[in-house]
Amino acid sequence: MRYLASLIIVVFFTQTIASQTYEVGLMAGGANYVGDVGSTYYISPNDIAFGAIGKWNRSKRHALRASFLYAELNANDNKGDERRKQRGLSFTNSVKEISIGIEFNFWDWYLYDGESQFTPYLYSGITTFNYGAQAIDANNQIDAYSDKWSFAIPMVLGIKKTLGRNFVVGAEIGARYTFTDNIDGSNPDDRFGAGFGNLNNNDWYVFTGITISYTWGRIPCYCAF
Repeated sequence: MRYLASLIIVVFFTQTIASQTYEVGLMAGGANYVGDVGSTYYISPNDIAFGAIGKWNRSKRHALRASFLYAELNANDNKGDERRKQRGLSFTNSVKEISIGIEFNFWDWYLYDGESQFTPYLYSGITTFNYGAQAIDANNQIDAYSDKWSFAIPMVLGIKKTLGRNFVVGAEIGARYTFTDNIDGSNPDDRFGAGFGNLNNNDWYVFTGITISYTWGRIPCYCAF
């Protein structure tokens, strides 16, 4: 974590002779989980999510991006298919993620000519997140037994638009493919016995919401990076 924090500081706060454009703002919306418990819909926000975001626009078409996101996750088999309804499991969890990567703009994103700007965008990179590892207890309830860290691959699609000269508002849907199958208690440590569900598929979680950021900085040189 110390090295990741150092990298974020270098990326977003080190200024060169030809200063770039920066954005800092907030994220807010909803989150949902996709796995072995509850609904199988991929986009179905049912709990809160919020965080902070920062960007360094390296060219008209791409930016380096870092973010922190907190999301509540819950699922109930009563909202799943008939087989899951008969099983009757449910759980609650939360994730705290740090993500860094590259945002790609479909159209030119240029904030210096006074014209309104609009573009769809894609984002991906690497995410590390903290969550509660879970297991089924003696009462057939899913409960957390340990805090753990894991990694995920973010896959985000969004749109953004300028508001005046210094603000940017956006909306995005971002799925995280995780490297764990135990956000839902379906694949716990060996000491808890056999798991349930499809043990060959890892869990996902999805953020759906809006971003608003403040932008500043001189006209960049748009060098060859």
